[in-house]
Amino acid sequence: QVQVVESGGGLVQAGGSLRLSCSASGTLVGAKTMGWYRQAPGKQRELIASVTNNDITNYADFVEGRFTISRLYAKNTLYLEMSSLKPEDTGAYYCRAHFMLGPSGDYWGQGTQVTVSS
Repeated sequence: QVQVVESGGGLVQAGGSLRLSCSASGTLVGAKTMGWYRQAPGKQRELIASVTNNDITNYADFVEGRFTISRLYAKNTLYLEMSSLKPEDTGAYYCRAHFMLGPSGDYWGQGTQVTVSS
């Protein structure tokens, strides 16, 4: 059974930085795609950024160059470096791992809270 665990959230002032980490364990198969999503109170979950197993990245427009997604393929580990954070970046941040082989399907973590104060 694949388990996805996020870490690194916290409280930061506007303009500050945070680094989120995610690990998908329980399988030796590499995920096809891994990504970060977020959900603000009263809003739908939205994609922040994703990266495939051949290094194709995709960012949401609101990132505006402030975030960088990176991945360690050998360990199904994912990172999100966030800088120039804004109060509107506040929300629960989730990691998703998509597998095409082995334990095929989508696996989500429980989320880590990011709060940006003004």
